[in-house]
Amino acid sequence: MPSHYQSLTQDTLFSDAFRVSAPNPLPGRDIVPRRPAAFIRKGPASAPLDATAPELAVPDAKAIADATADAPAPELPGRELVIGQFGLVPAWVKSASDAKLRSVKLVNARSETLTTSTPFRDAWLASQRCIVPMMAFFEDDLRTGKAVPTRIARVDGKPLGVAGLWERWTGAEGEEIISFTLLTVNANSHALMRRYQHDGNEKRMPVILNEGSYDAWLNTTPEKARDFMRAYPAQSLLANPVEGKK
Repeated sequence: MPSHYQSLTQDTLFSDAFRVSAPNPLPGRDIVPRRPAAFIRKGPASAPLDATAPELAVPDAKAIADATADAPAPELPGRELVIGQFGLVPAWVKSASDAKLRSVKLVNARSETLTTSTPFRDAWLASQRCIVPMMAFFEDDLRTGKAVPTRIARVDGKPLGVAGLWERWTGAEGEEIISFTLLTVNANSHALMRRYQHDGNEKRMPVILNEGSYDAWLNTTPEKARDFMRAYPAQSLLANPVEGKK
């Protein structure tokens, strides 16, 4: 399960791949637990109708049909880029020191247990889903008996949009921590990802979203969001050993 990934390092990649403005300054290249990084969430909802406005006459069914025949479909809420800490801090954590201890262990969330896992359940049920932009993530190849850091990226070199959850923690004295975690799925039978992590343990990989599904992921219901919990095709990923990953 990834606890280290490479952030986007060019401004244009944020707008070209994710339709958001780049943060200023850009986050660091290497993101590890408790480091600040960028994630994308659903933008603010449209303003509700003014309940104090004068009541309008209700038109008949034909008038409604004529008026809406050529009307465009409602637009989805926009996307909002946010800087937060890598490693989720549940809203119920009591202190900042406890938040630091917990967040290191909460950089990944198992997709199968989101409704029963105490640290992630509230964010999942509240539809606090996000997209984490990255160029690559890192895993250790242990097949030789020695850990070989390996960089895993898209074959075409484009950024990855990984499914995540975000949370806002507020302390007793008003301090605030915005944080996020990466969602993962089983990779025991994945042609590429089954090579990594320790033998005997379940193999996991991040949920990599298809580019055309970003808005659907951000705006759907928790029940339908489960349909996105799939392993990304092995043939679309490229793994290369690297030196000095940290």
